[in-house]
Amino acid sequence: MDIKRVKDYIYWLYYQYLLISCSYVLEPWEQSMFHTITVTVFAMVVYTAYVFVPIHVRLAFEFFSQIFGGQPDSTV
Repeated sequence: MDIKRVKDYIYWLYYQYLLISCSYVLEPWEQSMFHTITVTVFAMVVYTAYVFVPIHVRLAFEFFSQIFGGQPDSTV
């Protein structure tokens, strides 16, 4: 894969992000604050999904397996 094409594609994605979020009209210090807050919120959402979604999926699977006649776990 051509490095220049990858670099151009990343620049294009960043430009699309600037257009969608309308942050291209902000001053440089406002852009850095906006990007910092956006990255922080995104990281918190990813972390929360990584930690809590598997627990809820497992609990839902156990709940529905009990409702639909799954084998009970051993109490030993």
